[in-house]
This record gives sequence, structure tokens and C-alpha cells, in this order.
Amino acid sequence: MVKMNILDTIVANKRIEVEGLKQTVATSVWESADGFARKCTSLKNSLLQSSTGIIAEFKRRSPSKGDINATAVPDVVVPGYAKAGASGVSILQDAKFFGGGSQDMIAARPLTAIPLLYKEFVIDEYQLLMAKGCGADAVLLIAAVLPPDACRRLAREAHRLGLETLLELHSPDETDRIGADIDMVGINNRNLKTFEVDIEASIRLCHSIPDEFVKVSESGLSRPETVVALRREGFRGFLMGENFMKTANPPQALENFIREVKNFEHR
Repeated sequence: MVKMNILDTIVANKRIEVEGLKQTVATSVWESADGFARKCTSLKNSLLQSSTGIIAEFKRRSPSKGDINATAVPDVVVPGYAKAGASGVSILQDAKFFGGGSQDMIAARPLTAIPLLYKEFVIDEYQLLMAKGCGADAVLLIAAVLPPDACRRLAREAHRLGLETLLELHSPDETDRIGADIDMVGINNRNLKTFEVDIEASIRLCHSIPDEFVKVSESGLSRPETVVALRREGFRGFLMGENFMKTANPPQALENFIREVKNFEHR
């Protein structure tokens, strides 16, 4: 019997979870939610117009680190991130492994106009309806869990709903998922199978991505000089969570980090 890695375990659980939701919560519930009717704000444009491009993440825990900030609440952290200068906010949706849930985005949405990224292991169109109903502006699609056809289908459906798409890659053989319905391409510095971090992954893959796509470096970012170096390589977005969430005041940690990035740029 083949031993499952962390990603396999998460996705197997997600399939069971989504099937359960489809049986208990009708799609009409999401389609009639307040968030479904709102016009999405462009995360892509926000990154292009930003001087720092930081997508600050709200998450309480991770499979590799355990609890990061178990008592954090989105109605304090998310608007705080916006005030501190974030270009967007990523909100973890997975409950079992990351301590999140749709209620976090629902709570945060009325409190800020900043673009919100629905960060989830999306495997089914039903989850896109959830994302739209919760008030998301963009959704994450992870190449490592989606065959090319499924990735293209989900990206197309996300666009039909008005959602932008951030496609997450980790290796060169996943670039075939990049297509017309992809708005941003992220490179995850964390190997989702082992959860080991390698910042150099972003630089190695960067030049395999066509320049017309907004490039986002994800995970393991903690130093301002790293963000500045990656920006010079062509990245316009930087998805960061643990570096802020592990502190007592995540928005203040973000504000301090942005100040450090700007100071470093002017050295």
C-alpha cells in the first residue's frame, strides 16, 4: 500500500467534505447569499497598482506548524491588514487542517473593500459557488491537485461567475495548466507533499511563466530583502501568512514589514 503524503491526505478529506456539503447545502443557498450578487474587485489590478504587492493571509494553523494563532478572528485581522497596506487578503477555508471555514470570509467581507482570495483546495464547481456566495474576489487553483482538463474547466467556471483565478504551481511540468482563464500565476515555495520550503523555487520557475501573467510568490517569505529581490525578478505579488499571524498583532506586523521593504528598496 502506497503511503499518502500530506497533500494526498488533505485532498482525500476534501473530497469527502465537499460531497457531504453538496448533500446538505443546496447550491441555491450560495446563489442567494449576499456575496453572490456583488461585483468582484480585481486582485490582479490591485497587485499591479501596488508598490509592495503583499497578499496578507489569515490562517489559524497549518499541518506542518500546528496552531499559529488559534484565537485570531477575521473581523479584526482582515480590516487591520487592509488598513496596514495589504494589496489583498487570503483567507484559508479548510477547517480540519488549517482551522478555517467559510464563516471567516463571510465575517470579513462587509468590513473591507480589499480583494479577498478564497484559499482552498478547490476540486469541484460547487466550491466556486461557495466562494462567490461568501464574497470572494478570486480563487486559488492548485495545479498539484488538478489535472489539466479539470483545471481549465474550473478556471472557466470561475470566470463565468466573475471570480479571478490564481493558479498555483510548484514544478515546471505544471505549466500546462496555464491558460486563457488564468489571471495570476503563483509559485509555491513550499512543497505541498513534504511541506519543506525552498525560496529559490520561485526564481527557478519565474522565467517559465509568460510575462502577460501577474506572478505571485507564495509561502516561506519572511525577510524584506527577499521580497525586494523577487520583485526585481518580475514578481508583483507576495502571499504571506505565518510571518504575520504568528505575532500577537498581525496587522501591526504587516505594517512594520511593509515599512522595512520600502526602507530596503531605498538603500
